[in-house]
Amino acid sequence: MTSSLRLAPTSRPRPTLAITVGEPAGIGPEISIRAAWALRADARCVLVGDAAFLSLTASLIDPAIRLSAISTLALRHSGLPHFGPDIIPVVDVPLDAHVVPGKLDAANGRAVLATLDLAIEGAQAGWWDAIVTAPLQKSTINDAGVAFSGHTEYLAEKTETPKVVMMLAGSPGADQPYLRVALATTHLPLKDVPGAITKDSLTQVLDILHADLVRKFGIAAPRILVTGLNPHAGENGYLGREEIAVITPVLDDARARGIDARGPYPADTLFQPKYLRDADAVLAMYHDQGLPVLKHATFGRGVNITLGLPLIRTSVDHGTALDLAATGLGEADCGSMEEAIRVAVSMVRAQQQQPA
Repeated sequence: MTSSLRLAPTSRPRPTLAITVGEPAGIGPEISIRAAWALRADARCVLVGDAAFLSLTASLIDPAIRLSAISTLALRHSGLPHFGPDIIPVVDVPLDAHVVPGKLDAANGRAVLATLDLAIEGAQAGWWDAIVTAPLQKSTINDAGVAFSGHTEYLAEKTETPKVVMMLAGSPGADQPYLRVALATTHLPLKDVPGAITKDSLTQVLDILHADLVRKFGIAAPRILVTGLNPHAGENGYLGREEIAVITPVLDDARARGIDARGPYPADTLFQPKYLRDADAVLAMYHDQGLPVLKHATFGRGVNITLGLPLIRTSVDHGTALDLAATGLGEADCGSMEEAIRVAVSMVRAQQQQPA
């Protein structure tokens, strides 16, 4: 399985990316270090985490990997210092407890959250061009006494973004169309999905998806294929009327406003190369309608992207893999993290080319 996002050589400066290393007891630190080092010629990656812990981890992965610690105080006072491509800077956010691979510790929950706070601060201050996040464990942060529902919701809250859209993207392999699947609804019980798909909410999702495909992906005239909610896209109302009452009117209005949104299509037949080759993104109505197809085709090389934010954020398509971390270093696959870095670089470059 190969990625279609091989970055072309360029004389432009390397984009600067902050990588939050996630749950320290999981595979996040390892895959962050490995991916940052592997792609150091393409991106100026800045790790955000406990500098001493990351330095030790790096030395065990490969003694050739060179990290250099920066304090948050120095960063706020003088900005990010220049480092060549053979040194990876680490903004030090100390942990509060010793790390045992595979074993969660609520004592480290607030430190993990602090890495995300610093990444947001740095994006807003212009220290880096984008954020790439390794997986964290929601329960650790909640057990530390902080209500936390996930990266996406936290980023939206901290940036005061009223509406965000979840997209997963990846390449199924050579000669296959690159997949981008956005979701009209995310983590809802299935019984609550129809009520959540309203004309207003679906219009907002389409507008965000279209705008970010233009601004952050550099696609001048995006083509969006939209699934129906019901089997066979409702079959003219015999299998549900959401397509007639909500989805079709929203798509008609979107096209009248210049958005190339087509559908609604039956989801069971839409995800075929002959259709996807003519699309820049698919908008699915709910989580398990769109993502099983993408994850089957791309798992381990997929990327989670949050649309609608005033910053660029990509992430891996998997969790903390505590069981894998417990077996020791060298077993984790950093392919999804590498792809998240590549996608972030591509998005930064596309956004930089947009008119001011």
